[in-house]
Amino acid sequence: MALERVELCLPQLLNTSCLKPEPLHSVTVLFYIFLSFISLLTAALNLLVIISISHFRQLHTPTNFLLLSLAISDFLVGFLLMPVEILLTETCWILGDFMCALYYLLPVTIIIASVGNMVLISIDRYVAICDPLHYPIKVTQKIVTICVFLCWIFSAFYSIILLHDNLKQPGKYNSCKGQCVVNITGAVDLVVSFIIPITLIIILYVRVFVVAVSQARAIKPHISNDSLKRSRIIKVKRSEIKAARTLGILVVVFLMCYSPYYCVSLTGHDILIGSSTETFMIFLIYFNSCLNPVIYALFYPWFKKAIRLIVTFQIIQPDSHKAKLL
Repeated sequence: MALERVELCLPQLLNTSCLKPEPLHSVTVLFYIFLSFISLLTAALNLLVIISISHFRQLHTPTNFLLLSLAISDFLVGFLLMPVEILLTETCWILGDFMCALYYLLPVTIIIASVGNMVLISIDRYVAICDPLHYPIKVTQKIVTICVFLCWIFSAFYSIILLHDNLKQPGKYNSCKGQCVVNITGAVDLVVSFIIPITLIIILYVRVFVVAVSQARAIKPHISNDSLKRSRIIKVKRSEIKAARTLGILVVVFLMCYSPYYCVSLTGHDILIGSSTETFMIFLIYFNSCLNPVIYALFYPWFKKAIRLIVTFQIIQPDSHKAKLL
């Protein structure tokens, strides 16, 4: 009788079809409701960041444009990747093997773009703190735009190269029909997507904080009465050091969320995307996209002011883009 109750993903393929997942238990249902809430929260918070930086003229700075690019990738995680990942863990894949391989181009591209954005943010803070006199010349809106564009283009091409074997032979790593699993070369992905960018980020931020600490010690708590220029310099330096500290927290949280996934490659095994064993690590990476705007809300006063103007619909008023947020 037990065998008669077994349901297949593709009943017409009796010998090769996967079994349908078992009905969800109450605890599992609550867990997926929680994940759905995180997905919605991730999309909503990052949409607020996107609207804030895009709408308010005062926020149109090179650094914030990098945060805008990161927020776009984070928004796509909450709006697209999280819901699909939730569905994939409890349903059968019915769109075919090629569409399975094609779908995974999206999460790989977005994740690589997020890593690239973090590298660009680290470079931005390095130049701002270590070479402040040349920062306005070296880091302009045009240069940042080009760098962000190249970051996304590289991410897309890299995802195609990484999943080339799966695109060439769709379904090669599926154990049965109705499953969506792809395989990537763990060693290559580990070096390109983790070791190289993380090494750059750590080196740059170690240098940034060494210089920031030395600058903080050089700044006196009092301001000379005969030097208005000195007070302005102190204010600028403190602002840059605070920005470096906030973005440093962003990088640390990023490392904590991404490291477990890539540490699997250190064991010498390829990463089997779509398998249940790596689902937790994937969601940990995705959860980082929810934490980023929370960090902005905690440490950036301009984001709090922008949210207030957005949720009260004051941004629809004429000249609202000229609002003072800094």
